Amino acid sequence: MGLRGLAGSAPAGVDAFEVGWRDAGGEYRRPLSEVAMVAFEAGLPVRGFPSYRGQRHFPGLYWSATTGGHVGFESWLERDHAMLLDFAPEVNGVLSQPFWLFWENGRGKVASHAPDYFARFEDGRGLVVDCRPLDRIDDRSAAAFAGTRAACASVGWGYRVVGEVDAVRIANVRWLAGYRHPRHGASKRVVDRLLALFSVPSPLVGQAALVGDPIAVLPVVFHLLWQGRLRADLSRPLTDTTLVTRVEEP
Repeated sequence: MGLRGLAGSAPAGVDAFEVGWRDAGGEYRRPLSEVAMVAFEAGLPVRGFPSYRGQRHFPGLYWSATTGGHVGFESWLERDHAMLLDFAPEVNGVLSQPFWLFWENGRGKVASHAPDYFARFEDGRGLVVDCRPLDRIDDRSAAAFAGTRAACASVGWGYRVVGEVDAVRIANVRWLAGYRHPRHGASKRVVDRLLALFSVPSPLVGQAALVGDPIAVLPVVFHLLWQGRLRADLSRPLTDTTLVTRVEEP
């Protein structure tokens, strides 16, 4: 979690904030009021993740099917939420450590915070995400999150502080993420047949077996579930008999 200084009470209004960010052209720092439409999701992270012997967190890179590139994470929790953003069909861009946010805290000192993720929705909306187990939000983090929330509200971005994900749901999403790469797709004929067979809720393996060898067909089904073209109840463990149904396109 990128955090410098001790933040005070959240400032009010867009004029209270500045933003620093990077892209292929260089580094920038501007008032928040001037950058609301910057494509932060297409930029570069403003900070890296240290890696050292004995550290408690596990940094790494997650390959995103949404962006076709890597998204950084500093912990398993951040990785899970990067995966959930990748899984959300309405998200079309995401970047880790997208910018520094600066403001003056209640003590008259400059506070700054780098949120964990910036995501862009298909309709153009922005979403800023911070990841932290909810029982580990101390006063310092709470103040930084309050400042970030105020900044996001002033420019119409969504803001979420997210903690641990339901264990069953994230296990299912991790499984489906194993089939997120386009190589798990199939010909239009196979996809059309699967979508037709699952036009009514049907058991996962039994219905897939009608198309061919499940070893060959199930990766395609999982890929369609990842894409959101098929749907299943991910609040329960995926099994052979999980009911799967087609998602009607608008």
